[in-house]
Amino acid sequence: METRILIVEDDLAGIRCDRVIAEMIPEITRSFAQKLADNGSVSVNDIVLSKNNCKLKAGDKITVKLPDPEPLAIEPENIPLDIIYEDDDICIVNKPKGMVVHPAPGHSNGTLVNALLYHCGSHLSGINGIARPGIVHRIDRDTTGLLVVCKNDTAHLSLSEQLAVHSITRVYDCICEGILKEDGTIDANIGRSTKDRKKMCVTAQGRRAVTHYFVQEPLAGKYTYVKCRLETGRTHQIRVHMASIHHPLLGDTVYGREKQPFSTDGQVLHAGVLGFVHPRRGEYMEFQAPLPEYFEKLLNKLRMI
Repeated sequence: METRILIVEDDLAGIRCDRVIAEMIPEITRSFAQKLADNGSVSVNDIVLSKNNCKLKAGDKITVKLPDPEPLAIEPENIPLDIIYEDDDICIVNKPKGMVVHPAPGHSNGTLVNALLYHCGSHLSGINGIARPGIVHRIDRDTTGLLVVCKNDTAHLSLSEQLAVHSITRVYDCICEGILKEDGTIDANIGRSTKDRKKMCVTAQGRRAVTHYFVQEPLAGKYTYVKCRLETGRTHQIRVHMASIHHPLLGDTVYGREKQPFSTDGQVLHAGVLGFVHPRRGEYMEFQAPLPEYFEKLLNKLRMI
């Protein structure tokens, strides 16, 4: 069993304890944080938490006891992986469009985790119990590109800490609706939508989210090829932020138009650059994944219109 000590940051004051834990320990989910609290594994200012909806103050000390991982109930599957780099600590995977990162209701197999269990065997970190072995961060099913997978808990903790302080480099390629004329930064809080719990939105009640975008080229007089660098990493961040300035991603039927002009099978978004400090060697490493074929074809098509 591992014990983690957390000090509540100013921007998390007034928020439920289970949510704070999930925010400050990125490798565990909110539901898992709730289970820990229910099991008496969470203390606030050295007092065992008695209810999950306790709201915290800045400076509060949270003590979280993380149990040893449970045996996996996820089946390994022999699914081909595009591995960019691999060593004893990490594996960099270029995820294809349409692949879900980890099992969830409606997606019990065919996920990246199923494939990783076959490829790595028992060599995956076990933090967060059975839900997401080896997974430190994720990208949406219809987003392509780079993910780092951890093969041991030491690597997992190192990468999670880098995520928490926003020191990991993450650059995405996307095509937006409309013409963007200059680079910019979107600094707008993102939280769960009260109208549709499956969606995120810009809201003052959300967590701070910062996206820097860089115009690459206009396309067909209607679209713009853009690169986005994440300073923070909120759910659907690029999709929500670009839609909030009236430039939703092409292909995004959730935050953009319901009827799309091209068949893209979801948003045109690719995690092209991923950089971080190696958890064992302590040196900065950066990886790149080329644009997927569908993205290249669409770019060339729009350039000819």
